Amino acid sequence: MVLGTLTAAIVLALGGPSVDLPPPDADWDYQLGGNRAVPDRVTVVDRDRKAEPLAGAYSICYVNGFQTQPDERRFWRDRWALVLKDHGKPVVDEAWGEWLLDIRTDRKRERLAEIVGRWTDHCADDGFDAVEYDNLDSFARSHGLVSRADARAFARLIVARAHAAGLAAGQKNWVELGEAGPRIGFDFAIAEECGRWRECQGYVDTFGEHVLVVEYRQADFAWTCDHFGSLSVVRRDVDLSVDGIRRWC
Repeated sequence: MVLGTLTAAIVLALGGPSVDLPPPDADWDYQLGGNRAVPDRVTVVDRDRKAEPLAGAYSICYVNGFQTQPDERRFWRDRWALVLKDHGKPVVDEAWGEWLLDIRTDRKRERLAEIVGRWTDHCADDGFDAVEYDNLDSFARSHGLVSRADARAFARLIVARAHAAGLAAGQKNWVELGEAGPRIGFDFAIAEECGRWRECQGYVDTFGEHVLVVEYRQADFAWTCDHFGSLSVVRRDVDLSVDGIRRWC
């Protein structure tokens, strides 16, 4: 049964169903560029919401919760009012060619939470254990149009939906969120390049051992393994391609 946003919020307020967290100090793989086999040592796998979870692994479902996917522009053209615009033009994350979603009002957040919530429910139906909502920090690319408060308010809605579906919710980046992350409801963290930016301790201070790290440069990967090797750390190529770089501490 699909739960509405209001129902999900009530579930979260009442404590919600218990969720399983990623096992600590586990080797993990980040597979957004396509599915691939993993060695037996890898017990946590993160895949796109349109992919199948890996049987036998703790599976995390990737959902682009705050921006659009490049191949879904027709979908969002039909929901044009929900795309953030600056002087009539969509605001774009230039690095990935993704439009930012307009989360500035309660009404738009509710409408977007229903869309993202349906994707979340499908993740649960497909057998995933958790969900990561990417681009939580998209406010930093919004030309000042979206505030941190907007991001926190929207995150509360979609995290509640995840919990209502029985999924753990991962905070993707934004280490500065600190203890507000667990208060929103995030259960663990996925940190891109926390070694490169020397941010890993901030995630550990907030989420303890439940931090998954991906590094894209060899020097940063080596540093992270030396200093935070007890976390789940993987080195991948930036495109997360099927035949790309993959290393573990």
